[in-house]
Amino acid sequence: MKRILAIFLLIFAIVISSLSVTSCDASVDSGNNGGDSGNGIIDEEQGGSNNSGENDSGSNDDDTGSGNEGSGNTGGDNTGSGNEGSGNTGGDNTGSGDEGSGSTGEDNTGSGDEGSGNTGGDNTGSGNEGSGNTGGDNTGSGDEGSSCVHTDADNNNECDLCFESLLVVIDFYVVNDLHGKFCDTASQPGVDELSTYLKSMYNIDDNVVILSSGDMWQGTAESGLTGGLIITEWMNELDFVSMTLGNHEYDWGEDIIRENLEIAEFPFLAINIYNKSTGKLADYCTPSIMIERDGIQIGIIGAIGDCYSSISSDMVSGVEFKVGSELTALVKAESERLRSQGADLIVYSLHDGYGTSNYTDSAISSSDLSSYYDTVLSNGYVDICFEAHTHMKYVYYDAYSVYHVQGKGENAGISHVEMSVNILTGAKTLNEAEVVASSVYSQYEDDPATEAIEEKYSNTISKAYEVLGNVSTEQSSSAVADIVSELYLEVGLERWGDQYDIVLGGGFIKTRSPYDLAAGKDVMYADVYSLLTFNNSIVLCKVSGSKLLSQFVNTTNSNYHNTYSEYGSSIKESISSSATYYVVVDTYTAYFSYNGLTIVDWYDEGVYARDLLAEEIKSGRFDNSSEDDDTPSVESSASNPVTDISVIIGIGNTLAAGEQTLDKYYVKGKIVSIHHSTYGNLTIEDENGNQIYVYGLYDQYGNRYDSMSVKPVAGDTIIVYAPILNYQGNGYTKLELLNATLIQIL
Repeated sequence: MKRILAIFLLIFAIVISSLSVTSCDASVDSGNNGGDSGNGIIDEEQGGSNNSGENDSGSNDDDTGSGNEGSGNTGGDNTGSGNEGSGNTGGDNTGSGDEGSGSTGEDNTGSGDEGSGNTGGDNTGSGNEGSGNTGGDNTGSGDEGSSCVHTDADNNNECDLCFESLLVVIDFYVVNDLHGKFCDTASQPGVDELSTYLKSMYNIDDNVVILSSGDMWQGTAESGLTGGLIITEWMNELDFVSMTLGNHEYDWGEDIIRENLEIAEFPFLAINIYNKSTGKLADYCTPSIMIERDGIQIGIIGAIGDCYSSISSDMVSGVEFKVGSELTALVKAESERLRSQGADLIVYSLHDGYGTSNYTDSAISSSDLSSYYDTVLSNGYVDICFEAHTHMKYVYYDAYSVYHVQGKGENAGISHVEMSVNILTGAKTLNEAEVVASSVYSQYEDDPATEAIEEKYSNTISKAYEVLGNVSTEQSSSAVADIVSELYLEVGLERWGDQYDIVLGGGFIKTRSPYDLAAGKDVMYADVYSLLTFNNSIVLCKVSGSKLLSQFVNTTNSNYHNTYSEYGSSIKESISSSATYYVVVDTYTAYFSYNGLTIVDWYDEGVYARDLLAEEIKSGRFDNSSEDDDTPSVESSASNPVTDISVIIGIGNTLAAGEQTLDKYYVKGKIVSIHHSTYGNLTIEDENGNQIYVYGLYDQYGNRYDSMSVKPVAGDTIIVYAPILNYQGNGYTKLELLNATLIQIL
């Protein structure tokens, strides 16, 4: 019976439609007043010249966009393309759509047709409403043909009457933890290829949503020298709809966040960052945003996780992060608010995630998930969660059928999720969830618009490409940190040594990706910047003897690197817990409350660890190419005979954890296995079965293993020249020959 009625209504609508053609076609009837008719949003052109004059039967004013007004119409503030038939009263109609005879259309937003007899109030979204429909606050997409009320009795996502698909497919692409990787490097692509890839997705499908889950700016010279602006402009170019604030957005302070917000064409989301003074949401934060794709309303909520302690405390002294149950309550309330406003989908963009920053694939469990995410949110409040912060790659489906996706970091990949929404039932289906690796989009051509952004900032970022000098042998992350601690002590003694007995220089020092300082003839400032990205000022601090012992001298934290002065070495074993001592560190270490440090004085403003290291490279400290006595050869081994591996092990066992010998040794052994084909990490063994690990292998010209013209392989017997390091890992130590020079393949 319903189907017969539907067919009858369809025939009736067709008849009505044919009768109204003469008054609702592409021209304006004689006597009508058509004021300033134009062609709506798409063409942006003015209408025909015969739309003029006023008529007693209708008064039209401020009609914008293309559309026809039949006799007797009163059309006020009609915006967008659409037809108003005879007898219509159309007030504030926005968007494209047809209003048939007898319609009353108020505040109609979006594209759609309203047939004869419609009353359409506050209609939102695209769609056609057939004759006899009453459309009030209609949300969603799809064409409701004349008198076709969609049905889907067989649940095949296709209308039983008009056979149109009832599904709207939406593709989400999410960038997390980009860390300023704008330009191409030897190890990964920049964003110019990613731009082309994402723009190609726009070309394939209009229903594309691009957003960020945070940590976008800090990490490279090109982004750091522009204060993140180069990244924000790129995000504008790609039409990002939002960015959730991450912990590293605070590395340069709140004022830089505000400067970026001024040029951003999208909001910065963080529902849980509150100003301590006012008790209100921080002024640069927005809790959520509502967007629309093909009539589907999408609410996006952003939040930062429990990562307050990872930020230098002086940068976040004015704000607090509401986490735990407080965050859950905020997200639930915001989700309910968005649902009440018509949200069909709720996306949660969370700057937090599972695991640690090791850039590997990961399979997570429900217990892993609960360590950072309240699964209560998956019970009707969140439809999909995009995550960040830990630089992991995973796609996890929780007990409530909500997907959690994180796409690595540092431009190694991006998250992609495709979802379908049924416009009839509201049912949501996840079609695909994946991490798109950079190897996929790096094959695309460079994007000219992205290159133009780089050119715009070329003067500002020119320092990044300053050549500092040669580095003959790669310096490991640990070695770089040790060098920085040495430089802290050096500048500290120079500045304050006459006034204070300084014990040590150093503190918490940790390099960022790519972690090691690679060997090369033309090392640039950008290379150093990427290792030491933080603007942590150098300071002189005082500390009690008890804190000096617990936090520095006897620390078990492998990220603390300390270089002792002559005075410090002399009193290291007799430090008094109640006495006061002096150390040179940076502000990250100084502001960490457990260290118990008090700042006494500041070094030069704007001089950071990377600048000290850059000057060392300029001085030639790491360039051994012209020093014959530092370039070992087989002949020189006569006065430096090969040391047995058993002896090397004995020497290594006398070293403290993390300690390295000043002397280098010639060591002979057969390659048992090669563990890393890029760096040449390998294990060698002598005739008695003694083994030693070699971390990094270079030829006598400083070329890394992967760049050697002739490489030793497993089974070859070699002679290498290197210092011994008692490497300290997480809860273990390991003896190794560090950054060895290959002398000979026997």
